[in-house]
Amino acid sequence: MNNKTKNILVSVLFCLFIVGGAIACIFKPMDDFSINERRELKKFPKITWSSILDTSWMKNFEDYTLDQFPLRDTFREFKAFTHYFVFGQKDNNDIYLVGDVVSKLEYPLREEQILHAANRFEAMYEQFFADTDANMYYSIIPDKNYFIAEENGYPALDYDKLLSLMKENMTDFSYIDIFNKLSIDDYYRTDTHWKQECLAGVVDTLSSAMGVRDQISDEFTAITHAPFYGVYYGQAALPLTPDTLTYLTNDILEGCIVTNYETGKVGTVYDLDKLNSHDPYEMYLSGPISLMTIENPAAATDRELVIFRDSFGSSIAPLLVSAYSKITLVDIRYIVPDYIERFVDLSSADDVLFLYSTLVLNNANTLK
Repeated sequence: MNNKTKNILVSVLFCLFIVGGAIACIFKPMDDFSINERRELKKFPKITWSSILDTSWMKNFEDYTLDQFPLRDTFREFKAFTHYFVFGQKDNNDIYLVGDVVSKLEYPLREEQILHAANRFEAMYEQFFADTDANMYYSIIPDKNYFIAEENGYPALDYDKLLSLMKENMTDFSYIDIFNKLSIDDYYRTDTHWKQECLAGVVDTLSSAMGVRDQISDEFTAITHAPFYGVYYGQAALPLTPDTLTYLTNDILEGCIVTNYETGKVGTVYDLDKLNSHDPYEMYLSGPISLMTIENPAAATDRELVIFRDSFGSSIAPLLVSAYSKITLVDIRYIVPDYIERFVDLSSADDVLFLYSTLVLNNANTLK
């Protein structure tokens, strides 16, 4: 084959690729949601004179084409594979691997965000609990990077500084240290969160500090669900081995009454329908709900607990239920504190626990 023939063949193949790609883009049905990335995909933007004149339509159209491109997930997987295993890069879009554990870089420490979180928590103490006899506690959940980032050559938060800032600015609270009760094996390999079945040490530490250890039930039945593809699975864009999700239950938990104040509906501790959703972790207390209560008719005491929490709190709250007649869970990422007492009375709380991950504290502008 001479050079002229080769050039013609390459040109024809290139044109076929371009034309074929264009045709595929035109006739491919639009996808509403990316399961791998757990986000809604861009739709074809509405054409208006104003959007054309200010160039926003062109930007929106570019985002649309990137989201709706044919074989998009295949190209994402190819890109990730070449990043990690061909070019030897240590991360891909801040996602990195240590063995079979996937994590996302969180760096640097944003001191202003930590101070914002501490100030918000102190403000809620003054607003709701300063005139009550409630015992005030806070605890910090380390993210996966605490265990694997620095020792594997990745940048990591200054966790000592984070703890120091919180202690200096949360003088009305008692700190409960759970860092030494956790290891990387207590977290899902493909997800952000910790495993409920691995939290016995954390529950023991929290309940002992709050003086309710004797009322905590340690007897559970473990039920598993597989496969569980965590949030980092799709972000890594690699064919990783999925996790197994386990939830713990017993007669006490099955008898609890859970009230969701967003919907006004009454349900159960575990929302099993969520096991078939985009994020099965949301089966723990139905996911990111701004305000809910768990009432325990089998409680031996009338003690009440209020937990201000992020998504990590969904899986540990059920393990504290046996010691309380009612647990109120508040997620101030989704509700303005001034609205809380329109729905629930916080003044009857015996114990108050602020339980947040370092990921949320370092991005505390999400707190209202």
